[in-house]
Amino acid sequence: MKLRIDTSRSYALALEGGGAKGAYQIGAWKALREAGVKIDAVAGTSVGALNGSLIVMGDLEKAENIWENIRYSQVMDVDDETMSRLLKGGVKLDELDSVAQQMFEVIKNRGFDVTPLRKWISQVVDEKTVRESPVELFIDTFSLSDGKLLELRAKDLPEGTLCDMLLASAYLPVFRSEKLGGKRYADGGLRDVLPLHVLIEHGYKDILALRLFGIGVERSVKIPEDTRVYTVEPTADLGSTLEFEPAQSRENLRAGYYDMQRFLYGLRGTKYYVDCDWDETKALSLLSDAASAGESVSLRTLCEKQLPALAKRLDAEKGDYIDLAVALVEAAAEHKGVDPWQIVTADALPDAPVTVRLWQVRETRENTMVATLDAKHRSCIFTNLPPQTLYAVTVDGAPDVQLTVRSRLTFREAFSLMLQAL
Repeated sequence: MKLRIDTSRSYALALEGGGAKGAYQIGAWKALREAGVKIDAVAGTSVGALNGSLIVMGDLEKAENIWENIRYSQVMDVDDETMSRLLKGGVKLDELDSVAQQMFEVIKNRGFDVTPLRKWISQVVDEKTVRESPVELFIDTFSLSDGKLLELRAKDLPEGTLCDMLLASAYLPVFRSEKLGGKRYADGGLRDVLPLHVLIEHGYKDILALRLFGIGVERSVKIPEDTRVYTVEPTADLGSTLEFEPAQSRENLRAGYYDMQRFLYGLRGTKYYVDCDWDETKALSLLSDAASAGESVSLRTLCEKQLPALAKRLDAEKGDYIDLAVALVEAAAEHKGVDPWQIVTADALPDAPVTVRLWQVRETRENTMVATLDAKHRSCIFTNLPPQTLYAVTVDGAPDVQLTVRSRLTFREAFSLMLQAL
């Protein structure tokens, strides 16, 4: 793949606030590091400020480990299981009184106790490393005591106050606000959820804005003519602002990584990350070749009948032939059950195991299959199966399931399948 960004230049990162969605930014940073993109400044609001401190420290492994193992109880003084079920609507009837009492205490105390977050910040953020780093860190927070937005340069803060200001930036409205240095603060997102302004004020000309679409106010900022702002935003649902759970965070790490890959290498697609270095002529040639497999198809028939029908089938009626070819690649990948967290091409769709979300395989008929049971995830992965064969599987507590296993799909085969379905 060819980089679409000038790596001879240095870039500043603007990290939006978004609470538990923040793992996305660390995934994006990983992709930037792998591509050799130089970062000379980071500005963050709320979780963006916390992530910014990790980026400035330069410890990717630590940052990934933090987000892969995040828990509600690391942020708020709550029970992890109760909080998880509360947010997902899984509280049992006999637990309602207890949960209601806990929520009453939260309301009475004017928000969740974030003592765990304070402790967590002091454990993971090394102020000395941040101050000595060649990468600048800027923190946006809102001073309730002064009634104004503060845009703070980490190296200008009095020694020993960095962790307090990171905490101040992350005081979400549902968190209990406490005095820090004699003043009260609130989440910086109340006034500037995406801190572009501070980077522009300090003269940075190439800015990467990592969106989370968190709760807050997006400040109106005038972009100077000599300044370029590149925006990378999530294409997948990142969950809720308070969903501090390892499974969701790991998904968000992957989403950030691949969305940044999309930006860096010009990947296309909506469901997958498709690597294609095509112009329209090449895309049309590819479509024509696939359509004419084994038989003669006129260009007129292709352009006036087959391709419009294919575009309608794939919901790709808008766009050019490149968009249509990409949509076909995605359809083939989806048909094959390819894991979306990888880069696919038209020439070689990755192989993927056939996974059926079932309880337990009891017996098979007509054909023998080798199966392994993943009881934890309640899934069966079938291997050593001849392609293009129909299997019947009898499942404990469920009716028979018809399973078709296909080998690698070529672009031509994908086109043929779609035409058959029209």
